[in-house]
Amino acid sequence: MKWINPDDSTDGVEVRKGGARRVGKIGGLGAVVVVIISLILGKNPLEMLGFVNNVMPTQTTSQSTGTVTNTNANNDSTFTVRVYNSCNSVWSSVLRDKFNKSYTKPTLVMFEGSVQTACGGASAASGPFYCPGDRMVYIDLSFFQELSQRFNAPGDLAKAYVVAHEMGHHIQNLLGMTDQVDAARARLSEEAYNKLSVKLELQADFYAGLWAHYAEQQNIIQLDQGDIESALGAAGAVGDDRLQKEATGTVNPDSFTHGTSAQRIYWFKKGYTTGDFSQGDTFNDPSLN
Repeated sequence: MKWINPDDSTDGVEVRKGGARRVGKIGGLGAVVVVIISLILGKNPLEMLGFVNNVMPTQTTSQSTGTVTNTNANNDSTFTVRVYNSCNSVWSSVLRDKFNKSYTKPTLVMFEGSVQTACGGASAASGPFYCPGDRMVYIDLSFFQELSQRFNAPGDLAKAYVVAHEMGHHIQNLLGMTDQVDAARARLSEEAYNKLSVKLELQADFYAGLWAHYAEQQNIIQLDQGDIESALGAAGAVGDDRLQKEATGTVNPDSFTHGTSAQRIYWFKKGYTTGDFSQGDTFNDPSLN
């Protein structure tokens, strides 16, 4: 993955160190990590994701807005800022062209250790996530090392996929999809809600692929086949079936909340190859019922 016209602006970016720790309502790839932990501990993932606000002792928090230190082009913080800005550029044009709708960008929060959000709190172990309540994307940059080593998904586009997926959840929030899914929780069984959650996550994967398509088209980035394979590897690495198999040795499709490896790869690839927003309607795709 090569940057052609990178934007290193840190407008809308926060850097936080430390913070309150509590279990909170989170979405995206961060939820995948929580699900793994719950499976290993023999707990219901929804119990951990659904969400108990157990406030842990507050630690000292330092926060800077609009400032990212060590802005070397190869540094993960600079890389993340560039992906964030490219997502804002892509989605601003897509929403304008498709919906005649103005785009409001989320805040990117890069944190270390733990962080408090409008959705509760999380630690680095939660992985990256998007909080609809404060419209912020949260990521502890140490996750990129875990992505490469634990999930065997190295490469810049693999890292970019992680950020673009969470930005996809912001688009869902802006378009009202997040509220619709959340409202359905009370009237659905756990199994039925899990299926709805899978559709939400796969759509975010599609949006990540859509970002890659348009970022390349807008000459923000240049990709080759190896880049695409790294992103597909990252998408496949966090499939529910693969994670459950590794954690417990068994697979329970009724408990899936993010989709199988094959599904995640399919929807990212579909977004990238088609560049067609209308083809990302996972909620009405019969193959997901």
